[in-house]
Amino acid sequence: MDRVTDRMEERQARYWAVVPAAGVGKRMQSTKLMRPKQYLEIRGHSILEYTLMRLDQLDVLSGILLVLHPDDSWFSQLDITLHCGLDTTAGGAERAISVYHGLKALAARADDNDWVLVHDVVRPCVSLADLNRLVSTLSDDPVGGLLALPVTETMKKVAPDGAVAYTVPRDDYRLAGTPQMFRYGLLMAALSNALELRATVTDEAQAMERMGHPVKLVPGGADNIKITHPEDLVLAEFILKGQGVL
Repeated sequence: MDRVTDRMEERQARYWAVVPAAGVGKRMQSTKLMRPKQYLEIRGHSILEYTLMRLDQLDVLSGILLVLHPDDSWFSQLDITLHCGLDTTAGGAERAISVYHGLKALAARADDNDWVLVHDVVRPCVSLADLNRLVSTLSDDPVGGLLALPVTETMKKVAPDGAVAYTVPRDDYRLAGTPQMFRYGLLMAALSNALELRATVTDEAQAMERMGHPVKLVPGGADNIKITHPEDLVLAEFILKGQGVL
């Protein structure tokens, strides 16, 4: 009976996080020491630090794999202490390449049935409630899914001449967020296929969709913003303060 129990425990899926952070943040247009946006600071700490600390709140995580730009000179200047393990690897020119490199770096430790949570490094406001909801909702799913937010604004389809073609029924749409959580083996195969065929995939869910896998949507909070433009820094600080982080 003990051997059977041991084998069952060995098959227990583990959870890993992959955080692509190889971008240079061109849309931020920050000239402050030519610093990539993930290293811009809010109250003395970088966006990257807040993001890693938020993920570290998730008790089930076995480790975080941070994917950095090959020429990154900023990360080594940070002093980060996490409860779960933190490793780094070099990324590529596109998100899909960076995530794939992160998955490859986990190959010696992750089983095909394990879970991988891919999270944008510039989403430092993700709440523990959202993380726990994602994990609990998908824990028995064979594929996985992502945090998503209902569209609250009226959406317009743009015609070639720049005018409105028609109004899009927003109830049929969701804004994709992160983390996006999928089985390790399936995600590795999906990204490998997309890269081999040079298919454009803007997130992990799209790579899974290409392979015909059913991707679930898990409701996420509006506070899980992505820092893209300079004004987003002010909003992120306001949210972090409201969450009791600052």
